[in-house]
Amino acid sequence: MSARPRILLTRRWTEEVERYLAERFDVTLNDSDVPMNAAALRDAMRDHDALCPTVTDRIDDSVLAAESRRVQLIGNFGVGYNHIDIEAAKRLGIRVSNTPDVLTDTTADLAILLLLMTTRRAGEGERELRAGRWTGWRPTHMMGQSLAGKVLGLIGFGRIAQATARKAHHAFGMRIAYNGRRRASTAVEQETGAEFIDSVDELMAVCDVVSLHCPGGASTFHLVNAERLRLMKPGAVLINTARGPVIDEAALVTALTGRHIAAAGLDVYEEEPRVHPGLLQLENAVLLPHLGSATVETRTAMGMRVAQNLEAYFAGAPLRDPVV
Repeated sequence: MSARPRILLTRRWTEEVERYLAERFDVTLNDSDVPMNAAALRDAMRDHDALCPTVTDRIDDSVLAAESRRVQLIGNFGVGYNHIDIEAAKRLGIRVSNTPDVLTDTTADLAILLLLMTTRRAGEGERELRAGRWTGWRPTHMMGQSLAGKVLGLIGFGRIAQATARKAHHAFGMRIAYNGRRRASTAVEQETGAEFIDSVDELMAVCDVVSLHCPGGASTFHLVNAERLRLMKPGAVLINTARGPVIDEAALVTALTGRHIAAAGLDVYEEEPRVHPGLLQLENAVLLPHLGSATVETRTAMGMRVAQNLEAYFAGAPLRDPVV
């Protein structure tokens, strides 16, 4: 086409990526950097050739089927796409791409950060010190848990989970167990020291730390519920860097309040940006504001991956990262 394709970024991206895209496309930026409502997204579908959303945007059937739609490609900024109605996109002939690979280690690093913060009570300790309540060192003050020899259980065993397993096994001497849709190769199991567990229930019962790495969606909604929390060892820890709705937060508050499990470290929430008020009151909950991929390097790499998909599509070449 003679005119440059017109694209919309629903949120602000790193300067490097915005500059790169502006040199190649007619780019509309959301200068307010607040989530767009459904009406604004429908308008964007009529006025642009490609829409580049993030996890904060609900791209449902009503948005995708906007009257006089012009958008041909949804270039998603992120790996997960459960905020996009994929079946509707297929039906309407709209292509969808995502950004795999580039955020694996960064998100695994954050899972390890939550692992350390929860087991060593780091958030609780910092709050005590900042509030002026610390009275000095003593032998039994704020004792946590060591990691060597403990069992880390991973629900889901894709790239991020495998990277997390590698770091935990080789750096901290943790034993690794996992459950996933399919068993990993022997080579991956040997490299990560991982043992396959047949069921989620069994995994919950045998692990000292359970870390969630499964996709979102109806099949995993409240996968970790009251019953499964009761299966966990007394003093165990739960980590979530996957998707918020995988955990029943009300049930988690009950488990943490009763100290059935020692702690939880969360980077994602059921109703982001709202956080269950019960969690906010708990000293044994480490809460981060969805920082899994939040490094300059990774967010820039994610944006460049979207750019590569845009360039391929408008050049008539296959998408690098097709979802549909």
